[in-house]
Amino acid sequence: MKTIFSGIQPSGVITLGNYIGAMRQFVELQHEYQCYFCIVNQHAITVPQDPKELRKNIRSLAALYLAVGIDPDKATLFIQSEVPAHAQAGWILQCLAYIGELERMTQFKDKSAGKEAVSAGLLTYPPLMAADILLYKTDIVPVGEDQKQHIELTRDLAERFNKRYGDIFTIPEARIPKIGARIMSLADPAKKMSKSDPNQKAFITLLDEAKTIEKKIKSAVTDSEGTVRYDKETKPGIANLLNIYSILANKSIEQLEQEYAGKGYGEFKADLAQVVIDTLAPIQEKYYNLMESDLLDRVLDEGAEKANKVASEMLKKMENAMGLSRKRK
Repeated sequence: MKTIFSGIQPSGVITLGNYIGAMRQFVELQHEYQCYFCIVNQHAITVPQDPKELRKNIRSLAALYLAVGIDPDKATLFIQSEVPAHAQAGWILQCLAYIGELERMTQFKDKSAGKEAVSAGLLTYPPLMAADILLYKTDIVPVGEDQKQHIELTRDLAERFNKRYGDIFTIPEARIPKIGARIMSLADPAKKMSKSDPNQKAFITLLDEAKTIEKKIKSAVTDSEGTVRYDKETKPGIANLLNIYSILANKSIEQLEQEYAGKGYGEFKADLAQVVIDTLAPIQEKYYNLMESDLLDRVLDEGAEKANKVASEMLKKMENAMGLSRKRK
């Protein structure tokens, strides 16, 4: 059975885009692969975080993983900081990475643009991300298009390590879903949907109330044509809404175009809002039940124990290969 690793930052309630592009497929993948799902809280602190909010967000994200359908008997769910090997392996890989290749990371350029000072961690977190992946002999990393560059760096670092110190690491591959990997902003369909968008109408979170979802979809940017048809170039707003509708309702784009032929955007948006509400309602019910239960902590304790066992073993192999341990090869 091949291994999958994925990590999500606990930096606020995750969006519908995160669910469609990542978490929804995790539920299917856990039946076919050995899966490690990590709450990457150490990545979150590359930018300032309020300690109380971070602690709350970690727990909330864990509850959402379970609420969407992750089964702790089939997958390992854990918190990054509870497995010390991640930070230790991250430092080792940081020493193999070059400043030039880290400065070329698109996300570093985006997040540091226009700022007088940024943390060193914002520059050097890609080797930590590589460590997250490589510690578990990961074969496949499900990611959105925007993370492809980080997986390429992970592969480069793994190959560099293997060439210098022997074949320790499995070289992972990125898996980018053909549909839904990049759900766009409701306010600006040229940008990816993001929870960090200052415009609250630009995204839907998994915990938004029904009325909020209705308002956000009703105000979603479209165009003046008034025809529900898929054209990513000239009708990016409608194309984005059709993608969301198609995935959540399990209907083809062509089927939806026929269904709404001759109908306006108002009816289309109202129906889409109901589809989103119906999708999220059972997730929200499970989430709130989990937040009040002891089950969440039991799952995370067991997940940390499983992850520590695997990650510590790989870290020892890394240290031994490099001569960091007293043990001889």
